[in-house]
Amino acid sequence: MEALVSSNDVLFVLLGAIMVLAMHAGFAFLEVGTVRKKNQVNALVKIMVDFSVSTIAYFFIGYSIAYGINFFSGAEVLAAKNGYELVKFFFLLTFAAAIPAIVSGGIAERAKFNPQLAATFALVGFVYPFFEGIAWNNHYGFQDWLNVSFGAKFHDFAGSVVVHAMGGWIALIAVLLLGARSDRYGKDGRVHAHPPSNIPFLALGAWILTVGWFGFNVMSAQSIQGISGLVAVNSLMALVGGTLAALVMGKNDPGFVHNGPLAGLVAVCAGSDVMHPLGALVTGIIAGILFVWAFTHTQNRLKIDDVLGVWPLHGLCGAWGGIAAGIFGSQLLGGRGGVSFISQLLGTGLGIAVAMIGGVLVYGTLKKIVGIRMGREEEFDGADLSIHKIVSTADD
Repeated sequence: MEALVSSNDVLFVLLGAIMVLAMHAGFAFLEVGTVRKKNQVNALVKIMVDFSVSTIAYFFIGYSIAYGINFFSGAEVLAAKNGYELVKFFFLLTFAAAIPAIVSGGIAERAKFNPQLAATFALVGFVYPFFEGIAWNNHYGFQDWLNVSFGAKFHDFAGSVVVHAMGGWIALIAVLLLGARSDRYGKDGRVHAHPPSNIPFLALGAWILTVGWFGFNVMSAQSIQGISGLVAVNSLMALVGGTLAALVMGKNDPGFVHNGPLAGLVAVCAGSDVMHPLGALVTGIIAGILFVWAFTHTQNRLKIDDVLGVWPLHGLCGAWGGIAAGIFGSQLLGGRGGVSFISQLLGTGLGIAVAMIGGVLVYGTLKKIVGIRMGREEEFDGADLSIHKIVSTADD
């Protein structure tokens, strides 16, 4: 019986890892559809290579920092319990690799390729697992302090803060250090529009992410016994709320409509196991509104050239998700309880602080040593020709 439970858990977590791995195709096509045609190849290459670099960094360094586990044992030892520890690593790796995938969308069209790979290694090897260990493995006593002081630990079931807010706030630092694309804002302050190059690709990316997210959230239980239909339906309600809110706020703009479900899903990750479906719906609606407002504000008013809006989508909606878990997870609002609003605030704040400090250290150092931005002529020609020496579609 024990062997059957173990093998079922391995299959459950493996399927989750495969579904989240597939989400990286969603990241790729969301970026491909949003950037200009001369940068499409670069978007595809970045996501694939970033994932590979992330795997090396997390296998040799990051996973050990977060969980104190390494894989320098014989294969016989690693195969114990049907290799459960290995597939758990695979599953958590797909989360870690989301950090550079998120950043990629913000810095698109003007970032150097090799320095970004170095940043990926540093972020996944050191910065992300540092906070991951605090939030999900009780490092440094932070969670115990919250539990004693406010009656509950910081709750982030599937990574609204640990993954998404971290990625979004790191991306903000990278975007600010890079500066805007050379032709994005005129000297008179006017915004030069760069509409999405391919709406079908953008929509495809959003759909892949949306479907894969049910692996991201539901399989975060990490055992078949922990599977919960509540997590699935809360994810569903949040994505619907985010979509409809973005539709209305964005005045039918397809870019907003297809990012709306992602905003809702980012926000519901943290509390998807403790909220009532109505609470998840409200969480998604607020996330959809927040994304459209923040994207428009950052691009047009603050002149922050975040190409895919990853700071509004992941950074702000992720932070909202961490806080929302403390609101709609409470029994007073139909949730299952076991959460503290103050703990959620403090845990979310710590995640943002680690992300911003880590972003400054990684991207600031790289900017000073090797530079992180392509030359003006390279940027004009596009990353596809400048870096990869090929365009996305050959002329007939």
